[in-house]
Amino acid sequence: MKKIISALLFPFTLLSFSATGQVKSKAYNTLLSTLLSHSVTEISVQEASKVDSTAVFLDAREPEEYKVSKIKNAKSVGYDHFDISAVKDISKDSQIIVYCSVGYRSEKIAEQLIANGYTNVSNLYGGIFEWKNQGHNVYDSAGITENTHAYNLVWGVWLYEGVKVYD
Repeated sequence: MKKIISALLFPFTLLSFSATGQVKSKAYNTLLSTLLSHSVTEISVQEASKVDSTAVFLDAREPEEYKVSKIKNAKSVGYDHFDISAVKDISKDSQIIVYCSVGYRSEKIAEQLIANGYTNVSNLYGGIFEWKNQGHNVYDSAGITENTHAYNLVWGVWLYEGVKVYD
C-alpha cells in the first residue's frame, strides 16, 4: 500500500520540486509545469540575471518578436526555421541560456543544441515574460523599452509587466 501511495504522489512531488519558486505566479507555474517536458536544465530568471557576461542568451522567438523586445545582447535564432548553423560561432562548452515567450519553443531549441554537442545549455523558465514580470529590462534597437512582444492574446495573459505588443 505504501508503494502505491508513493507511486501516486511521485509526479506531484516531482512537479513541485522542478518548478516551485521559479516564477512569481502560481497559476503561471502550474501552466509551465504541465506545458514543458522538463527535458533540459531549467534556469530561473533570478539565476539567469546573475550569470557572468560570457553567457550567451539565444532568443528562440520569431524575428518580429525579437525586433520588439529581447534580453540584452541576445542572439536571435528563431524557432520555425531554426538552423544549427546559426550557432556555429558559439563554443560547444559556452554557457547558453535559451528563451522564448514562456519557455516551450526555447526548450525545443535547447534539445536540438544538446543533440548537436552543446554541453552547457539551459532553458529560461518562464521565458521573456517572466524576465519582464520580475522587473528586468528588455531592449529593442533603440535601447531599453517597456514594450514586450506578447505573442498573442491567449499567451499574453502571462505577461503582467510592461506594454504588450502583438504586431
